[in-house]
Amino acid sequence: MKNIIHFSHANGFPASVYRTIFAELADDYDVRFIERIGHDARYPVTRDWPHLVEELLDDIGRNYENPVWLVGHSLGGYLSMMAALRKPQWVRGVVMLDSPLIAGWRSNMLRVSQWTGLDERLSPAAATRTRRTRWASRDEAWRHFHAKPAFARWDERVLSDYIDFGIPQVGSDGTRELAFDRQTEYRIYKTLPHTFGSRLLRGAPVPVGFIAGTRSREVQQAGLHATRRVAGEHLEWIEGSHLFPMERPIETARAVQRMLRELE
Repeated sequence: MKNIIHFSHANGFPASVYRTIFAELADDYDVRFIERIGHDARYPVTRDWPHLVEELLDDIGRNYENPVWLVGHSLGGYLSMMAALRKPQWVRGVVMLDSPLIAGWRSNMLRVSQWTGLDERLSPAAATRTRRTRWASRDEAWRHFHAKPAFARWDERVLSDYIDFGIPQVGSDGTRELAFDRQTEYRIYKTLPHTFGSRLLRGAPVPVGFIAGTRSREVQQAGLHATRRVAGEHLEWIEGSHLFPMERPIETARAVQRMLRELE
């Protein structure tokens, strides 16, 4: 029987966008997920994300009899770690993909920036408010994103899955629409927990691994001091930005496999 990975996606990207990674992991692991975190009215997006953690824990509690591995990218990595803090007995270990822990003076800076609105300039939050939501066809959506420098770096299999699952067809005329509600995405950015890192000062209750992008602006902003304290030697780098799982999905899958073997 295969070990289970419960995967949690980054903000704005439904889990099926990561299908190339899942396929690479499928020989050794049973990969499961919530398709769009934050879109169930029972689990609203509020400050510090308590209901999003509850959404993840409820899904784990309903579906698994034994502890599972939690792997998450960005938002998903934070939620995985927060879930492990709440219910360590349900978790074998956590692998965070470019979800650097924020602690110390950076935590205070985040709190102040959220009060003042400065956080919108330091994150993608502002862009989400005016994000385009509709395209006339799959071809138009493909051309739109393929022309953007950030998306042009993506593996084409992942970009294709983003078009299919992140912008599904909604009309008989071929019209497509964003699957991830932009207001939900905005609220998630605006309510990033700022006390989370300090709760891990004495370490984590489960084994933790961290995989970082060499050109990740998020890692540069948060630093890795708090993350190294929790992950220890279980830290690996992959060439790429914060979205390296989309840019290098096969390398990412192999790094996750290596990290899980280390943690085990």
